[in-house]
Amino acid sequence: MKNTLPIIAPQQMTRRELIFKAGAGFSGLALSSLLDKDGLLAATPGDSGEKDNNPLAPKPSHFKAKAKSVIFLFMYGGPSQVDLFDPKPMLTKNHGKPLPDLDKLETFNKNGNLMASPYKFKKYGHGGVDISELYSNLGSVADDLCVIRSLYCLSNNHSPAIFQMNSGNIRPGNPSLGSWVTYGLGTENQNLPAYIVMYDWRGGPIGGAPNWSSGFMPAAFQGTSFRPGATPIVDLNPPKWVDPHLQRQEIDLIQKLNQEHREQHAKNSDLDARIASYELAFQMQSHAPEAVDLGKESEATKKLYGIGEKHTNFFGKQCLTARRLVERGVRFIQLYHGGGHQQESWDAHFGIDENHRLHCAETDIPMTGLIKDLKARGLLDSTLIVWGGEFGRMPMSQSGIGRDHNHYGFCMWMAGGGVKGGQMIGETDEFGLKAAVEPYSVHDLHATILHAMGLEHRKLTYYYGGREQRLTNFGGDPILKLFA
Repeated sequence: MKNTLPIIAPQQMTRRELIFKAGAGFSGLALSSLLDKDGLLAATPGDSGEKDNNPLAPKPSHFKAKAKSVIFLFMYGGPSQVDLFDPKPMLTKNHGKPLPDLDKLETFNKNGNLMASPYKFKKYGHGGVDISELYSNLGSVADDLCVIRSLYCLSNNHSPAIFQMNSGNIRPGNPSLGSWVTYGLGTENQNLPAYIVMYDWRGGPIGGAPNWSSGFMPAAFQGTSFRPGATPIVDLNPPKWVDPHLQRQEIDLIQKLNQEHREQHAKNSDLDARIASYELAFQMQSHAPEAVDLGKESEATKKLYGIGEKHTNFFGKQCLTARRLVERGVRFIQLYHGGGHQQESWDAHFGIDENHRLHCAETDIPMTGLIKDLKARGLLDSTLIVWGGEFGRMPMSQSGIGRDHNHYGFCMWMAGGGVKGGQMIGETDEFGLKAAVEPYSVHDLHATILHAMGLEHRKLTYYYGGREQRLTNFGGDPILKLFA
């Protein structure tokens, strides 16, 4: 007798569907029960259960947030702590002498003897914050700064150190800090990306786009690169002959079809990201050019950022653009200063004085202007500013004039976002080599940033690879004394 039972071809069924339907469906029933028992079928934070499940919809924080937005000023290449924020009298006293146990250090190149900083330091503000003469303008806002002088990371190589500073892991492929923040909180702005990255005119950081990747999370949470000028995103604007009303109808039709398809795949987060990206791209055609248009700013504001001056024009425009993006509800903004290699970045192997004089001159006025402008507009309390690089520099000389990488101890500072300014936290040793008093890891730094945003880093998780992943997978605690 001819077999009349329907045959399901292998290519018509995915592996998940096969497992789910095996054994007359009892396998799927058992799996669903186990997942539900572990809470893995529950709605994700911020999921309203409505038809339009925008992954970037605003979500409640774990507790009352001190900040709503982050501006991360990333000094790519590794700024020197002993030349900017961490003066060491013993380093000056022992200039030219060898450092004990130098052979035990993990360094790339043969380092010479101890080298004193060529710069004078001054205590600024009521808190007496130590700041180098290279950042004399920044000294005028010292009472807004909290300098962490005892940070350390795992690698003295640029690429893994940058990956760790951005994602908590020295390897690429993990969600970046900005992705975790937007995943946890969404965005109050639906016309611009929640997470925007702007890099230096000399090039981006080593490692490139994985530094602002969403990793194993949906693409909706990755950073969007903005170029300077009126066209921040390549190919964003449609041809002039395209009727905007017809385009709106086309987008609506595409979204309707996507929503119908999504109803059959309710838990596919990639579909949510794609649906959201179509609408966001359409909205950005009119909103992105306006957001980066600095022509509407007063001449006094432009001067505050150093716009129009030779050394400060580019970074000044980036900082002013960041303020405009914060005003428009962008959640996370990262500005890279320094690009390419060696002296084009903060990587001062071949001359600390030439390198840092150049890069400090490019950033001092714009960063100071950003803090003053946000404060004058009532935005500093809700905006967390983070400054720093992937690591610091050695207190020894390299070729007599430069400094090698130092991941043992370095400085970063924060301002705004509930930060108690006018203070310095932690210490390196007497030569400025290693974090010695209150050492803090990159995971502590990340936990602190998340805390400012109202996120408990242990509760901010994403299920992937068989377990709940988090930004601070390997530990970390927020530096609570940093906050007012």
